[in-house]
Amino acid sequence: MTYIFANWKMYLSYQEVRELSIALSQEDFDEKKLKITVFPNTINFSDVARVFAGRSFAVGAQNVGWTPQGAYTGAVSALLFQQAGAKYALVGHSERRYIFNEDNEAVHKKMEACLVEGIIPVLCIGETAEDLKEQKREYRIKKQLSKALEGLNLKGKEIIVAYEPVWAISAGGKGTPCTPADADNVHGWIKNELKQYTKQNVPILYGGSVDSKNVLSYVEQGMIDGVLVGSASTKLDEFVKLVRRVESL
Repeated sequence: MTYIFANWKMYLSYQEVRELSIALSQEDFDEKKLKITVFPNTINFSDVARVFAGRSFAVGAQNVGWTPQGAYTGAVSALLFQQAGAKYALVGHSERRYIFNEDNEAVHKKMEACLVEGIIPVLCIGETAEDLKEQKREYRIKKQLSKALEGLNLKGKEIIVAYEPVWAISAGGKGTPCTPADADNVHGWIKNELKQYTKQNVPILYGGSVDSKNVLSYVEQGMIDGVLVGSASTKLDEFVKLVRRVESL
């Protein structure tokens, strides 16, 4: 089984999200081979969930608030997303960490909230260009994993990890992807690290400038269980081509 997760971020207008989701809903992909999930913006979330109801697509939240209800202006809780149909939620994406100053404590709380509400959290981890230059990749990832997972009851709980080196994430399609061999090595190391937190097999996805041209070079690696796609997933023809290439394996 290969995971293809599409993070639409804030690239698309309200109408563009509606049009893209309707067009994608008309595509038939092999459910036995692929797990496809889209992560629309919060405004469009309920509409997209309705479009994909009964289809093989799942829908996920790009971010969640950790408190179920209360006086938290502007927040949307994991509970509310679960009630609206979310199966997954991105937690700790680098754009949340480095643009919105989301710290490790917030990431931990959001992981816990997702698990409590029955949403599968997709924990995003990865080093910056500075970390890589200073040979602190393993240090950074180890710290992100420990801060997010220590103290959580993961018994019988499903989680996913997305390795997204910050320096490889594209800005509108312009990025420098991590080499497949390097990504595979890091995924293997992460899988070993995760053994201290859970006995379950945790799927690990690669994210960072993934497109239809390079996707096979990642998913054909032995340690990579799928991809988290950004800007390439917002273009119908490009995303369908990407999915078809993975489906052909």
